[in-house]
Amino acid sequence: MSPPIQLLSPEIINLIAAGEVIDSLAAVVRELLENAIDAQATRLTVSVFPELWQVMVADNGRGMSLDNLRHCAQAHHTSKIFDLDDLWKITSLGFRGEALFSIAQVGQLTIQSRDATNDSNGWLVNYNQQGEMSEESTAPMAPGTIVTASHLFGTMPVRRQGLPTFSQQLKAIQGIVENLSLCHPQITWQVHHNKKSWLSISPGKTSQHILPQLLKRVHFNDLQFLCETVITPSHEQAKIEMVLGLPDRTSRGRLDWLKIAVNGRVVRSPQLEQTMLAGLSRTLPKGRFPVGFLLLIIPPSEIDWNRHPAKTEIYLKSLEFWQERVTEVIDKALKLSPITISTGEQNQRVKKLLKASENKGVYNLGHSESNELELIQLRAVGQVNQTYIVAEHSHGLWLVEQHIAHERILYEKLQDEWQLIPVQQAIILTQISLKQVEQLQRIGLDIEPFGDNTWAVRNVPKLLENREDCPDALIELSLGGDLESAQVAVACRSALRNGTVLELSQMQEILNNWKKTRNPRTCPHGRPIYLPLEESSLSRFFRRHWVIGKSHGI
Repeated sequence: MSPPIQLLSPEIINLIAAGEVIDSLAAVVRELLENAIDAQATRLTVSVFPELWQVMVADNGRGMSLDNLRHCAQAHHTSKIFDLDDLWKITSLGFRGEALFSIAQVGQLTIQSRDATNDSNGWLVNYNQQGEMSEESTAPMAPGTIVTASHLFGTMPVRRQGLPTFSQQLKAIQGIVENLSLCHPQITWQVHHNKKSWLSISPGKTSQHILPQLLKRVHFNDLQFLCETVITPSHEQAKIEMVLGLPDRTSRGRLDWLKIAVNGRVVRSPQLEQTMLAGLSRTLPKGRFPVGFLLLIIPPSEIDWNRHPAKTEIYLKSLEFWQERVTEVIDKALKLSPITISTGEQNQRVKKLLKASENKGVYNLGHSESNELELIQLRAVGQVNQTYIVAEHSHGLWLVEQHIAHERILYEKLQDEWQLIPVQQAIILTQISLKQVEQLQRIGLDIEPFGDNTWAVRNVPKLLENREDCPDALIELSLGGDLESAQVAVACRSALRNGTVLELSQMQEILNNWKKTRNPRTCPHGRPIYLPLEESSLSRFFRRHWVIGKSHGI
C-alpha cells in the first residue's frame, strides 16, 4: 500500500527551498519521472507532444489510492517526509510536495492510478489550478499511474514565448531520461515523440549495460565497472559505483559524458568532476576527453539537498574523503588486474581484425561471453620489427609497443621523483624568449644570463644528463606549460626508440616494470600501449575445435 500523502508542517515548508520548479516541458517530465521511480516503477513510458504542449508519463509502480489522489496535487502535500527529522534522511527523488501542484498551476493536470496492493479499481481525477480535485471517476487499468499534463503554459502566452525552442526542450528531455536510466539501470524506458518511438532503453544489471545504448560508438567491453563499499567518516556504510571508459578504447571530442550522480540523481559537482579528470590525467590524447559515470550511494545524513529547486546542486559533507575514494577507484580501474582484464572479445580492434581475415574465407566466427582472467604473468618471447615485444601468457599473447611502454614507465618515475642534478659544464642556450626562461625556472632549472640573449643552465633532469641532445631537450622543455608537460617530454625523449634491438632479458624487464605502472593502458600522450590476442580468439580463428576427419570431408 502506498503511504498516505499529507500536508507538511509550516516549519518544514519554511526550510525547504522549493520555489517554482516547472519552467519547461522538460521540467514536467523530470518531476513526473522522479515520482514514478519513487513509486518503484520498473517500466516507464513517456509521451511528448510539443506542439500540443502536452506530456504523459505512464508507470507500473505501486499506484495511488483514491484518498491520496485527492490530495497529491495540493501544495506541500507529500508522502516522502512527515516531520523535521526526515529532511536529514531523505532517500527519495522527490520530497517537497511541490511538483504536481506546480504542474497544475501551469496546465491541465489529470491523473489515472490504481493502487497495486489495496484497490481493485482504478481512478481518474482531474485537478484545478490550485491542485484541488475537480472531477473523479472510476477507470479500469492495471496497477500503476498515468499522469497527463496538457495545455501547459496556455494561460501564460508571454511565458510560452520565452521558453526554449521545441528542439532544445526535446534535447533536455533526452538528457533527463538518459541520466535517470544510468542511475536506475533496472528500468525499461520507452519514449515517444508525437506517437512515434523516439528512445528505447533496455534494463541491465548495472549502468555498464546502459551506457552503450546511449553512446552508439561505445561497446560494453570498452567500459570498466567497479563497485566499492566504503565506511564514511561518520562510520556509516556507503557505496561507490563507477563505469569508466578505458582510455585505450574510447574517448570523446568534448567533455560531455563525464557524469556524477548521488543517490539516484545526476548532480553538478565541479570538485568531483575535477577529481575524475585528474585521475585520468595523461591517459588520453590531446583534445580528447573521458567517458565516465560515477554514482555515490551515500547515507542521507551526508547530503544537503536543499540548495537548488531542481535538486541538481547539493552540499556534500566530507568532500575530501569522497575525492580520495574516487581517485582510488579510478586507479583500480586503470590497472591491469583480474578485475579489469577479460578474454575473447574484450578488445574490439582484435575482433575487427579477425573478422576482416574471416571475410576472405567461407566460414563464420563463433561468439562467446567474456570471462575474467587470472592475473597474468607475461613472458617475453620475441620482438617484431624491432618495435613490438611479443609477450606470452597462459591465455594467449600480447603485442607491447616498446617505446611507449618504456615512456609510461619513465613518466611515472619522474612523477614520483623529479630529480635535477648539477652539470660540470653549463649548457648554453641562445635565442630563447623570457617566457621560455620562466618555464625553465618554473620546473626547477638553475638558469642565468650569460651574455647578449644567451643563457647558461647549471642543472638538468637526471635522465638528460649524458644525452648529446641535451640542449635540444632543454629547448623542448622551455616550450611546455608546466612541470607535467616537462616530465612527459623528458620521458618521451629518454625512452628507448623503436628500431632498437633488445635481448629477451631487456624485454622482460620492460614488461615487468610496465605492468606495475599506475596507468598501463596508454602512454602519457594517450596512445594505447598493448594489443591483446587472446587464446580463445585465436582458437576460434584457426578452427581448433574442428574434427580433422570431418574437415577433410570424411
